[in-house]
Amino acid sequence: AKLKIVMLPLDRRYASPFGYMVVSSEETEESNEEMGENQKKVIDSLKDWDLWGPLVICLALSVILSFKAPSNESALVFASVFCLVWFGSMVVTINAQLLGGTISLFQSVCVLGYCVFPMTLAALIIGVLRLTPVSSVWFDLLWLCLGFVWATRSSSVFIAGYIPRPRRFLAVFPVLFFYIFLGWMILLF
Repeated sequence: AKLKIVMLPLDRRYASPFGYMVVSSEETEESNEEMGENQKKVIDSLKDWDLWGPLVICLALSVILSFKAPSNESALVFASVFCLVWFGSMVVTINAQLLGGTISLFQSVCVLGYCVFPMTLAALIIGVLRLTPVSSVWFDLLWLCLGFVWATRSSSVFIAGYIPRPRRFLAVFPVLFFYIFLGWMILLF
């Protein structure tokens, strides 16, 4: 249930054509006041954070990439991906807090952990496609780009919601690098 909330977070009545409210710094104050009931419930539900879902998603990604790695490097890949996800989430959270955000460490780690799901799904699809004759780097890039855009957009909506408007770009920018590095790990193995 929380995975669905994080992946499809916002009320469609007040959203842009892509299904999300605008995150840019040019937003008006009225857009926050016009927030739908669904959006308010989503934000309130994130105050009740959990780390089991992100842990399972992170373990799944680590296992998928360690199976694809050479046998003498599989333990190193598992540990690297696991640490990357958790430490990367903490760095993004600390950055958001230093920029004046009101999000707690565990709320942010929860949201960023759930938002790794599209990247995990992309890694699984890429792993399955590599077993077929239609395996191509271009298909890998396509699936990875879809997972990257989905993960980055989902997490950016939540991170930007807790940051003061003039500093939102500075808070969302490290999220972009977090998922780029994770995507590089997926393509590498």
